Amino acid sequence: MSVATQPLGRREREKQAKLARITAAASELFAKRGVDEVTTQQIADAADIGTGTLFLYAKTKGELLLLVQNARYADALTRGRKAAKAERTTLDALLALLAPIAECNRAQVDNGRTYLREMVFGDSGEPHHAEALSIVARTEEAIADILAERAGVAPGQAATLARVISAIQFLELAASVNTGSTVPDLLASIRAQVAAILPG
Repeated sequence: MSVATQPLGRREREKQAKLARITAAASELFAKRGVDEVTTQQIADAADIGTGTLFLYAKTKGELLLLVQNARYADALTRGRKAAKAERTTLDALLALLAPIAECNRAQVDNGRTYLREMVFGDSGEPHHAEALSIVARTEEAIADILAERAGVAPGQAATLARVISAIQFLELAASVNTGSTVPDLLASIRAQVAAILPG
């Protein structure tokens, strides 16, 4: 016997509607102006709420960026996993997994770099930061799975290599020197570095 999902109460529906308005407002403003040029007051005004209410959903502008970007990064990971399955070699599968994440990060370069900075230095106790770290962990698991299945790497070593590969991508995307680099340039550099550390 299946249990029917209880309908949401009015208060919960209102909370979800506010969160949707905040997410849409922040997403639009960040995309148009970049995170550094947007104030929390502008986001609150665009979402038609007070700043006090805004801070109930995200305590800082960095958390707002994480809120906006997390769903995009999770979607990029899903697309990367699917693309990796179609590749024949370990290296090609790894790059197919990572390419949508790099593309997501570079959709707006400054926002992408700020997102990575928030992941490293943000408050890990905040829910949107925790979700960002969860996406990183799932990405590393996907990398480790490819290494284990395609290259026969033992699980412990695969997990370690996955962290190294994740760090390679992170540094390529976050480095100031790469601000003007195209996605193909970044992926070529990531590919060369990953190829250098793959076993066999």
